[in-house]
Amino acid sequence: MRIEESDIPALARGCAVLGTGGGGDVRTGALAAARAVREHGPVPLVGLSDLDDDTLIVPLSGIGAPTVSHEMIHGEDEPRRIAAEIERLFGRPPGAVMSSEIGGSNGVAPVAWAAALGLPLLDADGMGRAFPEVQMVSMYVAGLPADLVVMSDVAGNVVTIRPVDGLWSERLARAVCVASGSSALMADYVLTAASARGAVVEGTVGRALAIGRATAGASDPLEALRQELGAVRLVTGKLTDVERRTTGGFVRGTATIEGTGADRGRTLTLELQNENLVATEDGAPLAMVPDLITVVDTETAAATQTEGLRYGQRVTVLAWPCDPLWRTGKGLETAGPRAFGYDLEYAPVEKLAEARHG
Repeated sequence: MRIEESDIPALARGCAVLGTGGGGDVRTGALAAARAVREHGPVPLVGLSDLDDDTLIVPLSGIGAPTVSHEMIHGEDEPRRIAAEIERLFGRPPGAVMSSEIGGSNGVAPVAWAAALGLPLLDADGMGRAFPEVQMVSMYVAGLPADLVVMSDVAGNVVTIRPVDGLWSERLARAVCVASGSSALMADYVLTAASARGAVVEGTVGRALAIGRATAGASDPLEALRQELGAVRLVTGKLTDVERRTTGGFVRGTATIEGTGADRGRTLTLELQNENLVATEDGAPLAMVPDLITVVDTETAAATQTEGLRYGQRVTVLAWPCDPLWRTGKGLETAGPRAFGYDLEYAPVEKLAEARHG
């Protein structure tokens, strides 16, 4: 399969949903991807079985605050500088690009980066969604060493980091990101196809495309999306309050949604750190990381990123189960509610829904 320019809108819609509010605004990634495909041609989409064991795979993603990356857009120079540095370090060029996170712009923009580098895109990522911190990837959960991070920014700087573990990769990469204006392009967990097997979430580019196509022509886009995701509808209502700030390379804050229609009288609160992390009602959790929580327009089912939340929007909040690897002990330690500072025992979204509805 090849990703054509005509596939970009569906991919962007699906990545916006999987972004759970983060990963960067898909509009910028979609524009870059469409332009790159027009200029360089369609991008082959390959599976791990299509690659030789020693093929170098470069997971790429933007790192930083989404509100900043929407204005500081990565071009073709950053991935080329990163690829050149990786070739210098490994003595051979990369053979494929992979999205570090399929959510948001970080799921769409790798099409542009792969096109610019003349490389195929791997139908996989490191999350199955979006997460805000560097170590919150499947490769870390699988125990692969986090011993190399290569970063480049719009100013032309290239920084190579040799962290001792995944937590240090987050601290050091975040510091470099902040110094670069809270936005940079990053390659972490450069790995071979052999080491990627069992350590990445496969099929997620195809999954994003299917999600993006699910609402096309649907008489009820919201229900079509809910069914495609297998999601629980947490609330439908009006956004009445948003508190948001950019600090330490993240967007943090809360959003409040007052229920309307059948949900009148209900109030849902979302806790944000780039992504939607926890949804509560009257202090009780309805869904929490690592499960996915996404805010969509009630009429069109288009996902809204955290930086796009505005007073008065009519929205529906959907939540659905994460990839099983995040429900393992290591997965919850890495990206469960306590990893973000919430004193909550993880409960699967489907169990919370059962308890709520009896």
